[in-house]
Parts: sequence; structure tokens; C-alpha cells
Amino acid sequence: MSIVDKVKQMLGQHPDKARQGVERAGDMIDERTGDRHADNVDRVQEKASDYIDRGDGTRGAEHGEHRGEHHGGDDSPGGAQRP
Repeated sequence: MSIVDKVKQMLGQHPDKARQGVERAGDMIDERTGDRHADNVDRVQEKASDYIDRGDGTRGAEHGEHRGEHHGGDDSPGGAQRP
């Protein structure tokens, strides 16, 4: 069993603790950066919580996303926006 499989298994067994850890980590980053990256941290916290809520480790198939697919965004070369 790979480390990724072990993490997925732990997330599935203890989603409340995983969400709490995500929240604490985000708060610590906000504190250490003086909230300079609060928008990005909040977005990552939300995505992580969504991932935990799905519980099976799949990405949002209901949103048309596929594993490994990158739609671009502000941080992509050329600043392409997501369709």
C-alpha cells in the first residue's frame, strides 16, 4: 500500500480531524504571512475540505474535471482563465 493510499484511508476514517487539520494549517499560514495570502489560503482550504467531503479520493467528476487535467488560471503561463 502506497503512502497516498494510506492517507486516503485515514481521511476516509477521520474526516472531521482532517478538516480540523486543514483549518489549523491555513490559520497558521495566515498568521505567519500576515494574511497577505489569505484569499489563496482560503481557496485551498475550501478545495481540501471538498476533497475530504467526497471521501473516495476522486476529483469533482460532477464538475467535468478529470484526474491530471489542468484548466489554467491566474498562475498559469500567459494568465489564461478557466473556461
